[in-house]
Amino acid sequence: MTRTLPFDAFWNWLLAHPNCILRAGTPEAVLYDDDDLHWHFASEGPERLVVQLIRGKRLQSELIVEPEQVAYVEATPGDTEGEFVFDLLTESENERFSAWFFVLSHAFEPESGHGTPARVHLN
Repeated sequence: MTRTLPFDAFWNWLLAHPNCILRAGTPEAVLYDDDDLHWHFASEGPERLVVQLIRGKRLQSELIVEPEQVAYVEATPGDTEGEFVFDLLTESENERFSAWFFVLSHAFEPESGHGTPARVHLN
């Protein structure tokens, strides 16, 4: 079942769930979660949001999200049990595509602070 979300609602919810991210990326690159890594969010102003994977104190990789390009977020169950895909969709007159995506261990839960045993929430 597909669910459509406004980008701001999704992003604010995602900020509270960094330990639930399994992977994130673009059509060109994917960042994978690992026990030795942690996800960190930063902002370079309202036009650039940064998602980083850090090992200890060292940056391993980062993903830049440009919110003004996101029309909306489409949430769907993943192909693998326990995975939920959030596509950040960009639209123009001629095309619609997923410019960024996040795969989490649980579905969008705007009012719940509970996760799954796969990840621990640090709120």
